[in-house]
Amino acid sequence: MNFCTRRNLKLIRGYCIGWTVAFIFLSIVRGVGTVELGSLQFGFLQSLLIAFTLGPIIGAISGTSEIWMEERFYRKIPIIQFLLLRLAYMVLFILALIVAAYAVYQFYFGTDLDIISFASDRGSHAIYFYVISVDFMINAVQQVNLMLGQGNLGKLLTGEFYHPREEERIFMFLDLQSSTTLAEKLGHIEYSLLIQDCFNDLGVVEEEGAEIYQYVGDEAVLTWDLNKHLESAKFTEAFYRFKHQIGSREAHYQERYGVLPFFKAGAHVGTVTVTEIGKFKREIAYHGDPINTAARIQSMCNELNAELLISEALVERVDQQSFTTASTGSIQLKGKQQQVQLFSVSETQ
Repeated sequence: MNFCTRRNLKLIRGYCIGWTVAFIFLSIVRGVGTVELGSLQFGFLQSLLIAFTLGPIIGAISGTSEIWMEERFYRKIPIIQFLLLRLAYMVLFILALIVAAYAVYQFYFGTDLDIISFASDRGSHAIYFYVISVDFMINAVQQVNLMLGQGNLGKLLTGEFYHPREEERIFMFLDLQSSTTLAEKLGHIEYSLLIQDCFNDLGVVEEEGAEIYQYVGDEAVLTWDLNKHLESAKFTEAFYRFKHQIGSREAHYQERYGVLPFFKAGAHVGTVTVTEIGKFKREIAYHGDPINTAARIQSMCNELNAELLISEALVERVDQQSFTTASTGSIQLKGKQQQVQLFSVSETQ
């Protein structure tokens, strides 16, 4: 497994920051106006030094472990086994914390205590409880962040989407082909597992700057901030990266489901409004004609025998070095008064 992806590095960075902040908070609580009960005595500034050193170390261990377990075990083993695995992980994590903390303390200050005495020093059990609680909270925040989309949790907390605002965005609709036939062939459970596998593989599009906006049945909606991803045409690279990812796992799909899933897509660009909606279930929502148009473009893929269709507006606004286009003519899209010029896209070898 390749850990050096953009998504994984951002995740590990988040864990490093989270654990550093958690240890700084512990330093403030324990180091201002309090006296250590254990045999290890150090002041507030010394505690901060340890926090800034130990935080990134524990964060890197925690983040890497979470990525590894997510890739290897999440949804792949029964829930009881997964819970037992989490318990074993916490034991190993505490042991790693003890070793790392002992090494850091020895490096900076030195101590006559052996590692066993260090681990069982008076007050250490409270720290272990604190560490377990922080680990739970960081993972809970990460799960919420995944549900909202990477980066959107912070924007929600700061009220960035409290009032609607306009953005120029690219939208792409991805649709699983022959989905009705597949559902009838596989049955509801197996079909749902197939969709899970496909959308897990869709995670590779984050390497091309894509935000996964929604999953709607067997469809997925991707979006890009136009100002950030205009010149490099990341949307085509994302589509083909996803296609190649599924192709690289053909043996798995054929053995597990007897099919190789295939997606077709449509993309469009334009100005939309983005805002926070909902009172008891909050969500970041985009509203505007470009979204509907992208969906209509995708629906023409079968009729025009194309795997990826994009609008003339999108062709005119992006650098085409990474792909080639062929005009399919002006098409009357459902719900549109004027015809729209569409282009089929093929990958540049």
